[in-house]
Amino acid sequence: MIFNKKKLLICCLVFISFKLQSASQFDDGKLNENPTNDVIGAITGLNSQIPSDLKLGFTVEKFKLSNGITFLLHETHQIPLISYQTWFRVGSKDELPGESGLAHMLEHMMFKGSKKYSNKDFDRILHENGIQNNAFTSWDYTGYYENLPSSKLELIMDIEVDRLMTLQLKSEDLQKEREVVKEERRMRVDNEPNGTAREKLFGSVFSENNYGIPVIGTMKEINEYNVEKLQKFFNKWYVPSNAVVVLVGDFNTAQVRKLIQKYYGNLPGGKVPTSDTFKISEPTKALYESVEFPVQAPTMLWGYKTVPSGDKDAYALDVLGSVLGDGKSSRLHQKLVYKDQVALGASSGHYTLKNSGLFYFGVYLKPGQKPQMIKNQIQEEIKKVSEQGIRDEELQKVKNMIISQYVTSMETLDGKAHLLAMNEILFGDYTTFFKDLEKYKSVTTSDVKAVAQRYLKEARQNLIVVDKKGQVLQ
Repeated sequence: MIFNKKKLLICCLVFISFKLQSASQFDDGKLNENPTNDVIGAITGLNSQIPSDLKLGFTVEKFKLSNGITFLLHETHQIPLISYQTWFRVGSKDELPGESGLAHMLEHMMFKGSKKYSNKDFDRILHENGIQNNAFTSWDYTGYYENLPSSKLELIMDIEVDRLMTLQLKSEDLQKEREVVKEERRMRVDNEPNGTAREKLFGSVFSENNYGIPVIGTMKEINEYNVEKLQKFFNKWYVPSNAVVVLVGDFNTAQVRKLIQKYYGNLPGGKVPTSDTFKISEPTKALYESVEFPVQAPTMLWGYKTVPSGDKDAYALDVLGSVLGDGKSSRLHQKLVYKDQVALGASSGHYTLKNSGLFYFGVYLKPGQKPQMIKNQIQEEIKKVSEQGIRDEELQKVKNMIISQYVTSMETLDGKAHLLAMNEILFGDYTTFFKDLEKYKSVTTSDVKAVAQRYLKEARQNLIVVDKKGQVLQ
């Protein structure tokens, strides 16, 4: 499965989903929906003003073993469940030329058994013990997670450590799983016009680095995987110093630390892996491309290269994306869908990665409408916000939405675990998430106007049109 993420919140395009999720770009599993009652701060007045004393946070114990593996533990006893997540600082951006999708393929192969828990026993043992599990691959990381009864914690530790130490990579399993991945690509990309457009957009915006190469891989290179390539990739990246393990739920921290030492303490350390220099260049010329598909009406998708996760401008860009195209009250929906009635859906947003970012627009036209006209209308909106900025009430509404989304993201055990792991992986500091609200609260209308002027220039635009004629705009 491939995973797509917005900086800290999952974001989706209308009709053009960035949550194929994981965001795969595809997430094959469902997260545990059991809520907790942890106190995460004074959340009041969401429909008026943001409380000045608003804080988000919960107690986390962080430590490392001598072999370099990082653990984050949040103990809470509202329900007898645990979210157990193991993330590695490796994704498709770390693949070598000619090996696109290798990180995703290895993710699939991690479920094919180890010395103690064979292929045929792996899923059976989990299901018999009431354990839900899945995984995801993104450009920047790969994550594995289980939602389990708290009484099964030691079993999961044994399983996870065994597949790190004795993973069985077999040619016959690879041959079968290769066909699964190929069908996944056909369904999500090759036979899906918006998936093809999304892949083309990333390839255009990030043409100089691996963010432009599909996470799922090209069909040609999927066909060329072998066990030797997978083993080499595993040996390099799946080392303790490159892993973060997060436990959130019903356990005793002191007892869990003893179990961690028992199971993980004997894992051999390894060299911290590194990738080649990641090239990021400034766009100097607009690019226009097309995707020919037998669709009833055109779809338009375009984007602008922006900034990495955590950059100061990312917060104002998030706000801008929400004002322009997040929900029915957004500017684009009101204009294109409600007032002019030229589109069935219109959205925009901001999506950040470890080394860069993407501001995007997506519009699903009504039959008979011309892409050039829609492009001109979007350009008018960009010009308007670049020259006039946004209104105070628009800024306040978006800030309130962000608070609500942050609170919702921490209502489940695995939601908390996901946020902890993501921030530790991206920034080396899980507490970054707790600090983000202050940065959103400090965004001003002037900040939003400034990022619109800086990043949404037409010369920096990458525009994809999907229609039955394959026409290219200028």
